Amino acid sequence: MNENNKKIKMIDVGNKKETERIAEATGKIRLSKETIQAILKDKIPKGNVFNSAYIAGITMAKKTSEIVPLCHPIRITSIELEIKPDIGNSFILITSRVKAFDRTGAEMEALTAVIGAALTIYDMCKSLDKRMVIDEVHLLTKKGGKSGEFIW
Repeated sequence: MNENNKKIKMIDVGNKKETERIAEATGKIRLSKETIQAILKDKIPKGNVFNSAYIAGITMAKKTSEIVPLCHPIRITSIELEIKPDIGNSFILITSRVKAFDRTGAEMEALTAVIGAALTIYDMCKSLDKRMVIDEVHLLTKKGGKSGEFIW
């Protein structure tokens, strides 16, 4: 084994107890008021932005272990997303909630759901708005497992 590779490893969760794990994450995509209006009026050439972002968030969460190299695949039992526009402040708020029954948490899946939804909004609206910014993505809560509960 290469010396540099010894520093990187997937954590062994084999002896951990299987429990219900719940994680919630959030993030924003900032965009122009005009772009938000076009989304709300269903005037985006690629189609319905919120429906596409919702499906993308769920799909990306399910594939997290394929995207993040040291992340374990987990048994997800539910994924919920909420996508809410805030026209006055020129952003769309994305919140995810992932539940799983496994030996490791669902934090990465919740974060990936938010990022996947935000990237889809970006992709669908980039022809109208080149100044979109994805930011403030973070974990809100985590429940279950040895480390206990986390609340932002």
